[in-house]
Amino acid sequence: MVTDTISTSCILVILSQLYMPGLVFVSLLALDIGSHWLQMYRKVLLSLGNMPTPLDLCCRTFLTGKTSHKDVKDSTNWLFKAYYGNRMFMGYCSVTCEVLYLILFLIAEKQSESLVDVVVSAVHQGSPLSFLVALSLFGWATRQMINVIQMKTAADVCALYDIEKKQKP
Repeated sequence: MVTDTISTSCILVILSQLYMPGLVFVSLLALDIGSHWLQMYRKVLLSLGNMPTPLDLCCRTFLTGKTSHKDVKDSTNWLFKAYYGNRMFMGYCSVTCEVLYLILFLIAEKQSESLVDVVVSAVHQGSPLSFLVALSLFGWATRQMINVIQMKTAADVCALYDIEKKQKP
């Protein structure tokens, strides 16, 4: 998991230098890291009931009987449950996300190209790479939606925790 995160981070930073606007790739990196961090923090808050220490942030999810932050039995979002509940679907989305990033790296011809123009051009070419781009876009989009859902639901729990904490004497 750490290797995957680091390699994804590196390729997103490289892509941010190859395409315009580069902020798109930096934002995807921030969304991925931020959503996972908030999800872990949320699990810790729910299990502890008070402000966690750094050690709690690293270990508490596992100490409370959860096998990982991917344990979403208590989630109400159908897409979130489908993604984390079906390892094949989650694997498809993760792999296609990485494949899309690698293809974007391979087809970059010159710096400062428009990302949209390159993707549209690649899809219209009818080559095997264009088929892979089209196939990867669904998994990539699903993965980004999951990150947004994960971030929002975790942030909601953190906000409710803060409100409840302020109301206690």
